[in-house]
Amino acid sequence: MSLAVTPRHARHTGGLLRSIYLPRTADALAFAMSTYGIPLLVLATTRSATLTGAAFALEWIPRLTAFGWAGSVVDRRGAAVVFHLASLGRALALSAGAVLFHLYPSGTVATVTVMVLAASTGVLTEFSYIAAETAGGAAGRRAGRRAHRVQAILLGIDQTATLTGPAVAGLLLLAGPPQMLAVITVFSLLAALLALRTPPSPVAPARAPKGPSGAGFLTGWRTIRSLPALGWLVTGLTLSNLATGFLQAAGPVIVVQHFGQSTTAVGLVWSAAAAATLVAVAICRFALDRLGLWPVGAACAALASLAALAAAQAPDYLSYLVLVAVLMAADGGLAVVLRTVRSHLIPPEKFGSTLSATILILLLPFPVAGVLTALTPPDALGHVITACAALQTLGLLCAFARLRTDPALRT
Repeated sequence: MSLAVTPRHARHTGGLLRSIYLPRTADALAFAMSTYGIPLLVLATTRSATLTGAAFALEWIPRLTAFGWAGSVVDRRGAAVVFHLASLGRALALSAGAVLFHLYPSGTVATVTVMVLAASTGVLTEFSYIAAETAGGAAGRRAGRRAHRVQAILLGIDQTATLTGPAVAGLLLLAGPPQMLAVITVFSLLAALLALRTPPSPVAPARAPKGPSGAGFLTGWRTIRSLPALGWLVTGLTLSNLATGFLQAAGPVIVVQHFGQSTTAVGLVWSAAAAATLVAVAICRFALDRLGLWPVGAACAALASLAALAAAQAPDYLSYLVLVAVLMAADGGLAVVLRTVRSHLIPPEKFGSTLSATILILLLPFPVAGVLTALTPPDALGHVITACAALQTLGLLCAFARLRTDPALRT
């Protein structure tokens, strides 16, 4: 097979750059900077660890509750419309926050402002994310056998934003909260403008009954249950996310209290993890061309399980950093496999609701991990990591053993 780049392929790639990759890049940067920057803003404004944790909860709880109806809205209105409006709404909320912080840099107004920002940007970000993922899924279907390449690039964009966003937000916060919020506003506005170039996605029939607010999730849940390959992957990755979620939630305690490092070292762990994931995604992109979905997915599952089990016994900070980076890199490879499978299997008219249901299920372990961290004494965190890693190993082993002969993973 010739690997030469044809004019048609070059035009297709250029179209994806303008209509999919650039809007996704702007949105991913706004996503990462707000997700990591707002808790930092709470800590800088209030000096309260309790309020910082509350802000984290206010970011994630609305996100989880919005997933079901976000997918339903995307299915009915189209990815491009929802992407544009959600990004524009986030920009307006952030710009209002920047003005309030300029007028009231501290005190009750500043505290209330940042807590409201946490909740509002959390919801709007999930709408834009679901819409962007739906547009990416449609692009993957149009790419045919090159679908995994599209998904790998999209995942690479997300990981690059995760690598740079927190660091940029932290640096901007040194200049002041209004400056940080203003820059995130610019990226949100850019995403909203670029979203106007996103191709329209298939929408549900206009005469279809609207149904209750949970109908989007129920539609997605039924679709997942009707697709065994997707269902087994989601089950295995959900158990895997309990281990990765607990390492994220307990990371500050482990790094600062157990290893005696600074809070800066906590950020370094996740920067290294994001960098390792970028490398892993690039490798998986070529490995999938040559080996297929199942061998690559099974190898990533084994590597993730071994790294999580070893991280529980890490003797020092450096080994812990390396093991977490390996775990997240393997998790990135599994994400490419999941994205490719769902872009092939999910019907276009149900993609938004099924995507939102899938993401909701995959994210449920994260608040559970937060509760586990709050209830576990610092000296016992290693034992909980071991238990979570054991569940991860069992879940991924069962999933890929079941998928060994599934035709969906032979592509």
